[in-house]
Amino acid sequence: MSYNDWKDKTTSFKKVDVRGVQGNFFPGLKMQASKMAVGEGMEIIQSFEPIPIYEVFEDLGFEHYSEKVAEAEYHTYFYRMVVKQAEKDIPMRPYALTNMALIDNDLATTAVNFWDLTWNDNRRHLPYEMRLLLSLTNAVGAGRMRQATRELVKAYIHGLDSAAFDDVFELLAWNQGIGHFSSEIGPSTLFQAYKIIKQMEKKGNTREEIAEVLKEKFGEKHPDVRVM
Repeated sequence: MSYNDWKDKTTSFKKVDVRGVQGNFFPGLKMQASKMAVGEGMEIIQSFEPIPIYEVFEDLGFEHYSEKVAEAEYHTYFYRMVVKQAEKDIPMRPYALTNMALIDNDLATTAVNFWDLTWNDNRRHLPYEMRLLLSLTNAVGAGRMRQATRELVKAYIHGLDSAAFDDVFELLAWNQGIGHFSSEIGPSTLFQAYKIIKQMEKKGNTREEIAEVLKEKFGEKHPDVRVM
C-alpha cells in the first residue's frame, strides 16, 4: 500500500507532539505503537524529520509518510499494516540527536541526515558490524566510553561473534598500553559488558538470553551509558 491508500484515515491517528521534549521519549512511543491494531496509526510532530525511528516502526508493521508543513515542523504519519513482533529489537538508537534541536533546528536536521548517511546509506562498503567495531575503537580512543559500550552491545545483538571483541581488546591493549588498559578500560562499562558476554557464553546461555541481559544492564537507564 501507499500513503494515498490510507491518508484519509490520518485524521483519526493519535497525535504526539515531541518538539522540545528532552530525554529519551522513544520507548513510550514504541510501546504505544506496539499496542495498536491494524488500521490504526500515530502522527508524530517533530522539528525535523524523525529518520532514526523509521526502521523501528517498520519492524512493527507500520508504513510511514512524512511531510514538512512549516519551518521546523514535520508531521510523520505511521499506519499499521500488519501486527508484527519486533524482530530486530534495535537497541540504542541515536535519540540524543534530538538535543540538537534545542540549539538549532537546522543543526538537528543536518545531524540526523548525517547519521542516516553514515549508518543506513546503501553505498556504504564495510559491513554494519565492522563499522560498529570501528566506531567502538574510535570512541575508546577519544575517551567516550558511553558510546563504545553502546556500539559493543549493538554489535553483539546484531550477531557479531564475541571472538571479534577478543581481537578488539587485544589490539587496544597493544596500541594503548597495558597500564592504560588496566586502569581505564578494564574498570569501564565497556569491559563490563564484554565480561558478561564471555561469562554467560561460558555458562551456555543463548545469544538471545545474553542480549536481554545486556539491554537491561547497559541500556538507556544505565547512568554511565545513557545520553541525555
